[in-house]
Amino acid sequence: MQILNELRYPSRWYTKLSMAFLALAFFAVLAITAIAGFLVYRIVKPQRTSTEINMASFPGRPEVLDFETPGTNGKREGWFFPGFRGAATIILCHGYESSRGELLTLESALQDHQYNVFIFDFAAHGANGGISSLGYHEADEVRAAVDLLAKRPDLDPTRFGLWGYNLGAYAALRETESDKRIRALVLDSVYEEPQQMLKLGVERNGLGGFPFMTRAAKFSFEYLNYANRDDPPLSKKLPALAGVPTLYIQAVDDPELAESTRQLFLKAPQPREQAIIPHGNFVSMGDEEKRSYENRIVSFFLVRLPAAVSTVR
Repeated sequence: MQILNELRYPSRWYTKLSMAFLALAFFAVLAITAIAGFLVYRIVKPQRTSTEINMASFPGRPEVLDFETPGTNGKREGWFFPGFRGAATIILCHGYESSRGELLTLESALQDHQYNVFIFDFAAHGANGGISSLGYHEADEVRAAVDLLAKRPDLDPTRFGLWGYNLGAYAALRETESDKRIRALVLDSVYEEPQQMLKLGVERNGLGGFPFMTRAAKFSFEYLNYANRDDPPLSKKLPALAGVPTLYIQAVDDPELAESTRQLFLKAPQPREQAIIPHGNFVSMGDEEKRSYENRIVSFFLVRLPAAVSTVR
């Protein structure tokens, strides 16, 4: 009883000090939680970039295709660039804070070699609303795109290739591990779990050094993606890639993602290839670097997933 009374009406110096410390700790935890919640909101709702392009005048005779994504992700609009009839189809999966419009030169390089190419924007990117799950739901969007294209009579429904950068690379790898229609894969700066991308987002906002900030942000992110709480890291299902040629690209100027890419490469089954480049993020490369990068991607697909043209359109 005396202890409770002392806690309610502290009179001793050490009790007052303890109460002050507890109050300070409480408000510190409250502040960190609030800041972490706001930070996670900013990460899963990135600033959107949308490219306005007149498809009617764009070279390559593109078609605008709409498709539904699972759950609450809603409708997506994609751009389909036709190659030769019956040729393989490459789906380009853009990175975090990017959009389909920034991949048009890579698309053109592939279409020039008679591939069918498809690009679309993930949730919370381009003109799409919603929030990003940093890979969990984006893999479902890739599956929906493959399903859409596989129904077309002018395409081979069993021969798809995927290219992805960070967010897109995670979604592409996650989809390939459960989809036998994917016959070749390029993973640029891929990560094992969305929490790794979240951690990078916290650090790149300059708050990674604050005590418990990353842990609080991770807690908020996992609450948003509670349905995926038991999803294993991608490396657990890597054996499913046996027989699927995969190119792992590491960018020296992005050491965190370069290391996660290297680790996945070391664990991956054959056939696998590794490329180390000085600068990452295709959309921010200079013209000469872009051409070199595009040639590397096109060469990989030409060898590993030939267009196998049957009938000219």
